[in-house]
Amino acid sequence: MQQVHSNYEIDLFQSLIQAAARVTRTKDLADNSLKVIADHIRACSFLITDGVIPGSEGRGYVLRRIIRRAIRHGYRLGQKQPFFYQLVEDLSQVMGQAYPELVAAKARVAAVLQQEEERFAETLEHGMQVLENALSRNIKVLDGETAFRLYDTFGFPLDLTADIGRERGITIDHAGFDQAMARQREQARAANKFTLQEGIEYNGSQTTFYGYEALQHEGQVLAIYKQGSPVDFIEAGDEAVVVLDKTPFYAESGGQAGDCGKLLAGNGTFNVTNTQKIQASVFGHKGVLSSGRIAVGDKVLAEVDPLARIRTTRNHSATHLMHKALREVLGDHVQQKGSLVDHERTRFDFSHNEPMTEHQIRMVEKKVNEEILINTECQARIMAIGEAQKSGAMMLFGEKYGDEVRVLDIGSSRELCGGTHVKRTGDIGLFKIVSESGVAAGVRRVEACTGDRALHYVETLEDDRRASAAMLKVPLRQGGAIPMAVLHLQQDKKALEKELSTLKTKLASSQGSDLAAQAQEIKGIKVLAANLENADAKSLRETLDQLKDKLKTCAIVLSTIEDGKIALIAGVSADLTNRIKAGELINFVAQQVGGKGGGRPDMAQAGGTRPDRLPAALESVMGWVEEKIV
Repeated sequence: MQQVHSNYEIDLFQSLIQAAARVTRTKDLADNSLKVIADHIRACSFLITDGVIPGSEGRGYVLRRIIRRAIRHGYRLGQKQPFFYQLVEDLSQVMGQAYPELVAAKARVAAVLQQEEERFAETLEHGMQVLENALSRNIKVLDGETAFRLYDTFGFPLDLTADIGRERGITIDHAGFDQAMARQREQARAANKFTLQEGIEYNGSQTTFYGYEALQHEGQVLAIYKQGSPVDFIEAGDEAVVVLDKTPFYAESGGQAGDCGKLLAGNGTFNVTNTQKIQASVFGHKGVLSSGRIAVGDKVLAEVDPLARIRTTRNHSATHLMHKALREVLGDHVQQKGSLVDHERTRFDFSHNEPMTEHQIRMVEKKVNEEILINTECQARIMAIGEAQKSGAMMLFGEKYGDEVRVLDIGSSRELCGGTHVKRTGDIGLFKIVSESGVAAGVRRVEACTGDRALHYVETLEDDRRASAAMLKVPLRQGGAIPMAVLHLQQDKKALEKELSTLKTKLASSQGSDLAAQAQEIKGIKVLAANLENADAKSLRETLDQLKDKLKTCAIVLSTIEDGKIALIAGVSADLTNRIKAGELINFVAQQVGGKGGGRPDMAQAGGTRPDRLPAALESVMGWVEEKIV
């Protein structure tokens, strides 16, 4: 349409190539690295706009690889500082009219790219040095161990290393890389044996789950395992895993913790501490037989701990509402990255590239609690996967779903979920976020509690508020009284610190006047090394300046001790800095008292941790100066 022979010659790419040349300070517009950068800014920006964030697996890793390939090409052009994110604005100007969603998301896109650039910049230069050293050895094939080290230690995707090698006519030992990767995975697997699947081989019937409808159900013992080995029976005190044909116990899945409770047999009681899946439809009840005897084939009454279950259920249902609220408050880019729901709290990891503000946290809480107050009836339906998709149910990218799925309507939220949930949103009671933090690049974590746990959390806050009001002697019911009292305390503290600093300066100044007379002359140079009582860093500097003015041609070391720590400062008059350096002098003293420091030729500072060695260190200054001016 534009009568050119290449995509890179059309006006869209020409604008991006010129922008890439600008941010990388490249004059040669024909350099192929500019084409790569121009192409990659489009791909990355639209991926992030669609909700993808850089990560270590799946589509997130594809995005990370594209970003790092672009950064490497910028590095190749001599640009060592973050630059790629700056092109989002140029892309928005070129393509924003056709894609308004890009314009709306450009600030977030730029922030995600900048964060990823800054993370990679920390290791890029070191990794390039390792790679350059390896490629300079006159080799035809780069060994897999080096390629894996670049990947594992410096964050170099294998295709990035292959790109660089290809430019030198060097290939990669992919088999060696795969072997190194497999070895690391095996080591990680060995260090993380935590599921019931370890060592348990089961070939019997499946478990039928009745826990959506009831917390009690009769079942028959199909198998028993001690330390991963099948046994016919267990006796009091034995730890074991019991498999039933029917159970109301929910097995850990989808982020929800497994149920706890009891298995009651005619001859024994088994305390269940956790329930996990041995296979997709085989539930293992893990625990200890507290009394009696239980054998394979026995009938038992399985009883789920009702309090733990309802608390877990509240937390799980609140997680669905919170997920929807987070998307409404922060944006559609929010995607679930992991969760853990138990009877204590809900922990929810999601894609977002910056900390939530207090206002955003408050808005999420408000939206969830509004849903709770409306008290909508919740509904669970089994649907065909296609029908569920058409209904708008939230699905997790990369998750494997069967032909039929369970769709949960909780308030205004609709998600696919196999977990246990409340009957009405009002059953959640109260929702409170207790923390928000970062767990990985582009991934945030919110922890929250519900029901009686949330009430207890609020009561604890109220207890702290009452204690604070009592200590500050302000009325509890007066709005803003505590913050105002704290503000006044801060102002008083600041005024007292200023007054103390002034007094210390005066004290140091008076000591300084006396110290000038203690200076010793060595070949026309006044040398002084002394310790000041009750001084601070500011007063040390001011005293040093006064002494330099008074002594003229001089070399001075002053110290003070506060809370067992030594502060040192050295000063050399301007006419002596060609013979004596303050930095060398301060290091000479600091090394004797367990510290180090540095600074300008005329003034340097240091610290120390051995006050007992300070007198001898100060005495040694005279001899050091004398040696320097010989």
